Amino acid sequence: MKIHVVEHPLIKQKLTIMRDEKTGTKEFRELLDEISLLVMYEVTRDWEVESVNVKTPVQECTGYRLKNSKVNIIPILRAGLGFVNGVLRLIPTAKVGHVGLYRDPETLKPVEYYCKLPSDKNAQTVVVDPMLATGGSAVAAIELLKEKGHKNISFLCLVAAPEGVKVLNEAHPEVEIYTAALDECLNDHGYIVPGLGDAGDRIFGTL
Repeated sequence: MKIHVVEHPLIKQKLTIMRDEKTGTKEFRELLDEISLLVMYEVTRDWEVESVNVKTPVQECTGYRLKNSKVNIIPILRAGLGFVNGVLRLIPTAKVGHVGLYRDPETLKPVEYYCKLPSDKNAQTVVVDPMLATGGSAVAAIELLKEKGHKNISFLCLVAAPEGVKVLNEAHPEVEIYTAALDECLNDHGYIVPGLGDAGDRIFGTL
């Protein structure tokens, strides 16, 4: 199973509060924003840098900058929007695209209803969605990006199920997955167990 589970005490604490059914919309949204920044930090850990000269108030020295400084953030609507502010605080120059997918309640398959992507296809591209459950939406979104010529794709989520990880690994084996937690399984309704419920509803208060 190819996945990076970001282990950090602050992430564990914040995610525990988010799991609690008593946690309200405001706090849930704020915690997601904070965790997205912490996990995104790990997503960028292996990005290549190049050396540059910089003059400090004391003397010149060698510094570093991203070799590919162009970054695309692609939230899967609607829940993926909850990641955007935290990621942009870390990388404020990132471009933001949107992929609209919903899960058919009968088939559990993703259905596309919107797609608007940044023009730079060679940028570092991070697809974001709080839940990697069946894997259908993630696979479909990444397939859509590839069809339009986008490369260097990673996937960032809050909570993942082993079933979804397996599906995404098989469909797009080169895509690195980053998550705050790998949970037990999916239930009969396609929800992650123990999970945290419907992330979109909890973010936007539409329970």
